[in-house]
Amino acid sequence: MAEFLAEAKRHSAGRREGREGGGGLDGAEATAILERARAAVDPALRWAIDSLPGSMRRIALYHFGWEHADGTPAAGNAGKAIRPALVLTAAAALGGPGAETAAVRAAAAVELVHNFTLLHDDVMDRDTTRRHRPTAWTVFGDADAILAGDALQALALRLLAEDPHPASGAAAARLAACVVELCAGQHTDTAMERRHPGEVTLDEVLTMAEAKTGALLGCACALGALYAGAAQEDVEALDAFGRQAGLAFQLIDDVIGIWGDPSRTGKPAGADLAARKKSLPVVAALTSGTPAAAELAELYEAPYAKEDLERTVLAVERAGGRDWAQVQAADRMARAVQELSRAIPGPDRAGGLLALAEFVTRRSS
Repeated sequence: MAEFLAEAKRHSAGRREGREGGGGLDGAEATAILERARAAVDPALRWAIDSLPGSMRRIALYHFGWEHADGTPAAGNAGKAIRPALVLTAAAALGGPGAETAAVRAAAAVELVHNFTLLHDDVMDRDTTRRHRPTAWTVFGDADAILAGDALQALALRLLAEDPHPASGAAAARLAACVVELCAGQHTDTAMERRHPGEVTLDEVLTMAEAKTGALLGCACALGALYAGAAQEDVEALDAFGRQAGLAFQLIDDVIGIWGDPSRTGKPAGADLAARKKSLPVVAALTSGTPAAAELAELYEAPYAKEDLERTVLAVERAGGRDWAQVQAADRMARAVQELSRAIPGPDRAGGLLALAEFVTRRSS
């Protein structure tokens, strides 16, 4: 596996040098892949969203950053396009450029499902900011934001149902099953908020994180493999790759949620701590058996007070939550690479997927 990783990085660096005339910066290839994915998928997303009734269309266009709340055009941020990039890159890795082009609808469907979950999560978590602007529910109300999310999920399945590609049926079934898993993961997450801090185990929260985050990244990779006409064992290996990379992604996301810079993340500092979320670093800290763990449990049992935020952040860190999450993220990345090498033994073809996986685990926003 180490040889596979090193060789894939060499091929990746070689492609960057050919493009840039030099070694390039870390993450340059991933950034280029994400930009290409955004350019390829946005027309399909806009076409799908334009088919919605006016009320739903307005909310969706606002959520994606393409319109202001009053309906005037905006040049907003529609997100990094990580999931559609995984669909397209997996398709190209297993089937070549033709498979990537054919998978654009599948990539758009995955992005629609992702944004359906964001709209609903923001309502449930009462998050007021996303992508540096007010969340949809704070502008249009809970009911309209939820309905817009429902509409995006329906659009995703319609895109696949109407796709003449021979893999579209299997892709639709897989994406629908993924949505069920996402909902189960979110249900577990919200149920954990009502439980005593000492009752939640690391195994539980890792299982929840795989369902909430890993499942859709795994599904994205699997859909790319399906559209490439890959063998079933390769489809499953790509799914496992995405799930492990997704867990690494969630671990880093939880670290950023506590220690990230709000000017970069677009979210207020300490929002998860204020909501008493049982995030991965928090549960690792709570179960550490340290004096800081006892202090954190005491803080988590009390209603949130802004003056206690800094003390709570320090308690998580002193109890080892941050270090544990970073070590776990590296371990999950290693597992992801192992799964990737099963499906794509030629590292020259695996470089793009590896670049994306590394990008999401080395980010700061």
